[in-house]
Amino acid sequence: MPDKKDATADDAGIEERIRALDLMSTGELAAEYERLYRRECRTRHRGYLIRKIAWRLQANAEGDLSERARRRAAELADDAEVRVMAPRATVAPPRTTVRLAPRLANRGRHEDPRVPPPGSTIVRDYKHRTIRVRVLPAEEGFELDGERFPTLTAVAKRVTGQHMNGFRFFRLDRAGGPR
Repeated sequence: MPDKKDATADDAGIEERIRALDLMSTGELAAEYERLYRRECRTRHRGYLIRKIAWRLQANAEGDLSERARRRAAELADDAEVRVMAPRATVAPPRTTVRLAPRLANRGRHEDPRVPPPGSTIVRDYKHRTIRVRVLPAEEGFELDGERFPTLTAVAKRVTGQHMNGFRFFRLDRAGGPR
């Protein structure tokens, strides 16, 4: 039976090898996987390879599953239908046709109760600057300083330089105008 000093030295060596996995390239990890498992590596998922290699290093050093655990796992596997991959025919669920009610089927963007009618101007003060956006017909979008945008979000992004919900930026949270 190994004494405690040998076990501690072995544990330190395993820990060091596991830490070294983080410094390895994906190709090196795949080669290490093939060396430890004696089979072809079929993935290049770095996190997965590190977990599998670390587990195998520990199992080799400390012992694998007991024979009793292996038998129990085999029993459970026999009882369950195990599938590695979903069958190709049912990967995507069958499409169903959704019919919209007639009043919803032809709704344009400007029929959203939060957007003022075409021809209106949305005004907002932002960083000591007055922003004026003209509402165009539905298929034309919005206009800011002579430039057209498909959505209020695109206008808000141009003004702020970052992604932002257009309705929130222009404070159009309720039907009929600002909050």
